[in-house]
Amino acid sequence: MGFLSFTQEIAVDLGTANTIIIHNNKIVIDEPSVVALDNKTGKLFAVGEKAREMYGKEHEGIRTVRPLSDGVIGDFNAAELMLRGMIKKVSAKNHWFSPSLRMVVCIPSGSTEVEIRAVRDSSEHAGGRDVYMIYEPMAAALGIGLDVLAPEGNMIVDIGGGTTEIAVISLGGIVSNKSIRVAGDDLTADIQEHMGRAHNVRVGERTAELIKINVGSALTELDDAPEDYVVHGPNKMTALPMEVPVSYQEVCHCIEKSISKIEAAVLNALENTPPELYADIVKNGVYLTGGGALLRGLDKRLTDKIGIQFHVAEDPLHAVAKGTGVALKNIKHFPFLKR
Repeated sequence: MGFLSFTQEIAVDLGTANTIIIHNNKIVIDEPSVVALDNKTGKLFAVGEKAREMYGKEHEGIRTVRPLSDGVIGDFNAAELMLRGMIKKVSAKNHWFSPSLRMVVCIPSGSTEVEIRAVRDSSEHAGGRDVYMIYEPMAAALGIGLDVLAPEGNMIVDIGGGTTEIAVISLGGIVSNKSIRVAGDDLTADIQEHMGRAHNVRVGERTAELIKINVGSALTELDDAPEDYVVHGPNKMTALPMEVPVSYQEVCHCIEKSISKIEAAVLNALENTPPELYADIVKNGVYLTGGGALLRGLDKRLTDKIGIQFHVAEDPLHAVAKGTGVALKNIKHFPFLKR
C-alpha cells in the first residue's frame, strides 16, 4: 500500500500588528495578531479579527492577548495558539489537511538567537515540519520586486507595528542593518497620551490607531490635507462625553519625537554603508515599506532631510508578506534563508 504525503507550503509574515499568510501565491489570511483566550482553561476562544473586536471589551472569563510586542514573541503559548488557529482557517478555506507543512516565516533583522528560536518553536508546534526563516527587510525587498542577488546596493526602510528595520542589501545578503523598536505602535501610543494630556479625553488604543490612519502626518504642511478627525470619548475628570476634532498638524507635533528617532536611525544606517553601495543608494533611492510608509508626508520629509529620494513602495502593507511568498517559491535559490 503506497503512502501519499502532500506537503503544503505557506509563507507567514508574523507581525506585531497583523499576521499575513500566503498559500498558492495568494494572501489567504490578513488579520490582526490578537488572540482571545478562555481565562480558566487557557483555550483559544477567537483569533484575528474576531479577537480584535473583543480587545478592550472583555469580561473576566476572557482575556485578549497580543502575542508579539516590538516584533518579537512576548507570549510563547499565545503565539503558538494564534498560528495554529490561523493555519486552521487556511486549511478550512482550502479544504486541505496536511500532516506536513513547509513554512517560511519572517523575523526582524535585529532578532537574537533566543527570539529566533521562539519563532521556530512556535512554528513547529503549530504544525511546521520544514521551517525556514527570512529577515524582514530582505522579504520586503523581494516583495517590491528588487533583484536581491544583484551586485547592487538597495536600501529598505520597513516600518512595521513593533520595529523599524533599516537594511542595505546586496548580493543576496544584508550588508548593514539597523533595527529599532520604534514603529507604528509607538506613534499610536504618542497619540493616545497626547489626547489625554492636551484634551483631557480618554481614548483607547483602537481609537488612537484610527486617528493615526485618518489624520497622521510627518509634516505640518501637506498639499492634500485631510479633514479633521472627530474623536468621541469620556472626559478624564468628569466622565461626561466629549467631542474633539483633531487636525493633522496636531498629530504631526505629537509624533515628532518618534519620527525623529526613525530619521536618526536611517542616517545612522547610511553612515555605516560602504561607499560603493552608498553611490547605488543615491542613484536608486530608498524604499519605504510597512504600514508606517503610509504616514502622510513621511517620504517627502525624509527626502528633504537626507537629500536622497525616498519612494513609498506599492502596497507597502503587504510587501514583507509578498516577499516571504517569493522566498517560499525559491527556497533552493536563496542561500540567505535560515533553517
